[in-house]
Amino acid sequence: MHYLALALHELGHTVTGSDDEIFEPSRTRLEKKGMLPASIGWFPEKITSQIDAVILGMHAKEDNPELKKARELGIKIYSYPEYLFEHSKDKKRVVIAGSHGKTTITSMILHVLKERGIAFDYMVGAQIEGFDTMVRLSDAPVAIFEGDEYLTSPIDRRPKFIWYKPHIAVISGIAWDHINVFPTFEIYTQQFKDFLNCMEESGTVFYAEDDNVLKDVVLNSENRLNREAYGPAPHSIRNNTSYLLTQGGVYALSVFGLHNFYNINAARLVCNKLGVSDSQFYKAITSFKGAAKRLQLLRKNDHSAVYLDFAHAPSKVSATVKALKEQFPERKLIACLELHTFSSLNVEFIRQYKGSMQMADETYVFVNPEAVKHKNMELPKREFIQDSFGKDGMNVVLDNGAIAEILHSLSLKDANLLLMSSGNFGGINFDALAKKVMI
Repeated sequence: MHYLALALHELGHTVTGSDDEIFEPSRTRLEKKGMLPASIGWFPEKITSQIDAVILGMHAKEDNPELKKARELGIKIYSYPEYLFEHSKDKKRVVIAGSHGKTTITSMILHVLKERGIAFDYMVGAQIEGFDTMVRLSDAPVAIFEGDEYLTSPIDRRPKFIWYKPHIAVISGIAWDHINVFPTFEIYTQQFKDFLNCMEESGTVFYAEDDNVLKDVVLNSENRLNREAYGPAPHSIRNNTSYLLTQGGVYALSVFGLHNFYNINAARLVCNKLGVSDSQFYKAITSFKGAAKRLQLLRKNDHSAVYLDFAHAPSKVSATVKALKEQFPERKLIACLELHTFSSLNVEFIRQYKGSMQMADETYVFVNPEAVKHKNMELPKREFIQDSFGKDGMNVVLDNGAIAEILHSLSLKDANLLLMSSGNFGGINFDALAKKVMI
């Protein structure tokens, strides 16, 4: 939300805001622009008829006093995605959707377009090197949006990506997630069917060829769309470096993993549609270093490395573990996963992780009891987690102090450490940890 506020401020709008908590780095960014609220909390008396519009974040409550006041006054209320569409309704819209990879694919597209000097608006869910913000609004003719299937707002329970009505779309895959709002796989899959039905007629959708559920959803859509399947870009791995193999030559990359070669191909197809040739794309993608917390390298030396990844859903965990083991087959892989989201802590969902960490040599699964309590959920049993993952010798840690002690006691020699979470393992400073465990 603060990135959208900053983008509107840059356009010359007067922007104010409210929240019950404002964390770093949002606080400092807002303060530098003179936009930090003077007081934390909700102040309905500040909502007046002088306001042109209210933009509602997902985490506001339906009974929020400022929202109630805006409704009473008849002020136009937008959700975040609704406002993005309002701003881009006369532009060519590109939306990257899917249960995994959408942030990375979006980031790749943004990187290549920037390298080629093509003007565009965007919204992406991670910090990218070379970009100061995660949202940009301008008079550019193209808008690139990461399309999230999570709910739009407390007063609009539809997925966010329904709002964007793209001309060009990617769906990277369908793997059940967000069980707290999509309680069955069928309900979850329906969201992607609805997304296709909301695309502009005669639009183009690119979809991963090896996902049979996705293939069925795309091919059976009643919308009149151009459909094109994609696979992984041809590649090889030599001496811990991944290479892109093309008719025009071989390109060394900073990113790696089979999933990223699917991502690269999806990004290339979109860029082709936006006027970027294959050779231009390949040259630009070599300087792409990844999005924050997507196989993010924290520290390395000649014989070990520490990586941080946002992976929390089973398909993401499996792809990330596989990528690191295949990139560094001679090194031991220590994989640590925090079950942190509503879905990953749900006992009905945890069995979806079966086999996801099989390729790791040493494994830890951490559950923060405080996070479970905060979510009003029941702490899963250690034996149940071990049985669900199906990984012999897996360590299950249910104590904040214990996971911190374990991680800080590691000493990496001919080994890589992989930290996977949408949280922070109970408050661990990842940069400090990476520095400590390196030999």
